[in-house]
Amino acid sequence: MARTTTKTVILTLALGAAALLTACASGTGGAIPVAQYKDEPDLGTGEYIIAVGDMLGIQVFDQPQISGRMRVRTDGRISLPFVNDVQAAGKTPVKLGAELEAGLKAMVLNPKVTVVVEESRPLTISVLGEVSKPGTQTYERDSGVAQALAAAGGLTNFAKKDRIFVVRSNPKPVRIHFTYEDITRKVGPASVFRLKPGDVVIVD
Repeated sequence: MARTTTKTVILTLALGAAALLTACASGTGGAIPVAQYKDEPDLGTGEYIIAVGDMLGIQVFDQPQISGRMRVRTDGRISLPFVNDVQAAGKTPVKLGAELEAGLKAMVLNPKVTVVVEESRPLTISVLGEVSKPGTQTYERDSGVAQALAAAGGLTNFAKKDRIFVVRSNPKPVRIHFTYEDITRKVGPASVFRLKPGDVVIVD
């Protein structure tokens, strides 16, 4: 019985090691191909997504004591009287306004809330690995991977063009796999993919 158990454990470990080696050899390490990646809201809709550092103008109809300008904090939240801390980053202005209205109903009769992005913080992205100028740079909002690579000086001679990744931590950690061919095409999922604050581009 003990010998059988030992053989089973060894076989399990061997299979696990083989799977790990296969993943490493493939170069993607379980990353999701950009063609299979789904985001919320859907890419290409044109809806503005509130980000950390944005300055919001929040107007509650007929309630000047609640209305005002506020910047989205580093934790992605804002503070509003009667509703306290509210998650703002990652939402559209319309969705945030609807959530604020729901939160104010206990204190305000038929609240009407308008949210306007008065100042948008520039997109800050880190590009690491085999690029000419690795580091963190500021980009225009709505930039894609191609723009980030161009601003980083392009790929080095040692770059593996089939192993380019975007590491995204919000709303959950994920690695998205691109090839250089994906990025330079003017059509397809990679052409509409847009970077978000906190993304890291890595070129192996």
